[in-house]
Amino acid sequence: MTGGTRPTLPRLAFGAAAIAQPEVSPDQALDCFEAAWDSGMRYFDTAPMYGGGHSERLLGVALRGRPRADYLLSTKVGRLVRPDHPDTAQTQAEWIYDFSREGVLTSLEESLHRLGVDSVDMVYIHDPDDHWQQALDGAWPTLARLRDEGVVRAIGAGMIQAPMLARFIRETDVDLVLAAGVYTLLDTQAMDELLPEAEKRGVAVVAAQSLHGGLIDGVTNATFRYRPMDDETRAKTTRIAKVCHEFGIPTAAAALQFPLGHPAVQCVLTGPASRDQLMENLAWAALPIPSGLWEQLRHEGLLPPDVPVPKA
Repeated sequence: MTGGTRPTLPRLAFGAAAIAQPEVSPDQALDCFEAAWDSGMRYFDTAPMYGGGHSERLLGVALRGRPRADYLLSTKVGRLVRPDHPDTAQTQAEWIYDFSREGVLTSLEESLHRLGVDSVDMVYIHDPDDHWQQALDGAWPTLARLRDEGVVRAIGAGMIQAPMLARFIRETDVDLVLAAGVYTLLDTQAMDELLPEAEKRGVAVVAAQSLHGGLIDGVTNATFRYRPMDDETRAKTTRIAKVCHEFGIPTAAAALQFPLGHPAVQCVLTGPASRDQLMENLAWAALPIPSGLWEQLRHEGLLPPDVPVPKA
């Protein structure tokens, strides 16, 4: 393995956050993974934050005995799993922020131990929204050195906002970014800066949260950007669903496929919690969508007029 040899990303990847939720049993989580593997999925993304290390441990069990060269694996740095740390008393979290050099190296070492592997392919700086300077001074050069030394193949940042991801692209030489919820049927803010910068500099974009936790598919009491849904978003969701249903297409199918219409987006990250959800995602991702659906969404002002869309 040599530094800078970016892996080729698949169109669809498996995000391992949902399988680490408390209500998901280990058997259900592993069954979901098995369905993904049997279906041909070979890119798996996780993070120490997901379930306080539980996601990484589950993936470690699921991947045990499988040839390391047969799959891509990514995790994140910037949060150390420390449930007994004094700083977690107020936040009720199991982790603390740490974007320092020492924090990054410790985080990666602990992730490899939980995963039971000698290496990961990609590492993202995880949600450095309020920690830009430490991420730039500590996490970034540390990961860049690991990439140069061939310890990891690609490095980047993962966030739920687009402007700082665009800044990472402009001010560093990241290989890829994980853009969560910022290039979807409901939110195309990534078109402003992020996607043009990524396309210009050859940075791969992994789009996550295309379904907004089920909001786009009508899940009751779903949130938008981790907050209660406002009336404007609710109305937009209803109008998008109406157009999709007029064409006989599940809204979730259009939502999963939409990001791949942009040339900068190479991969869509899904987050199933069960075998049934996984198989549903795969069916949605493969469903042919007529070009007229996208045209109607543009016509009704539900998508920008210049937004690129998937080809029929």
